[in-house]
Amino acid sequence: MFVIVAIALVGVIMIVLTTGSDTMMFQSDMAYLRAIERNLTASGAAWAGLNVRGKSPETFNRTIILDLANMNIRGSSLTVGVGAPMDNRVEVQINTSCTRGRRTQDHAKKSTLQLQQ
Repeated sequence: MFVIVAIALVGVIMIVLTTGSDTMMFQSDMAYLRAIERNLTASGAAWAGLNVRGKSPETFNRTIILDLANMNIRGSSLTVGVGAPMDNRVEVQINTSCTRGRRTQDHAKKSTLQLQQ
């Protein structure tokens, strides 16, 4: 009788532990995706800051897909859209997408950069 109760108790404990580990995996995947998103957004902003300010007109009105091979982030993409300059400012759209397992997180950020005189 005690053996049967012990086996049933072990089964219940295994279900509870499995549920807890699934929750931890979900939370760690989401934290990873948020960190990758922040890194990609910072990289896009840095690229825009270096390549837009004080450049020739052919830099503007384009969307550039940046190569992420050296960052070693699988399943991710980063595009930077540069608008037309107005009043010595230019609007930059940074789009990021990153994937981990079955989860995909997309993010878009707009910012305005001051052009050099």
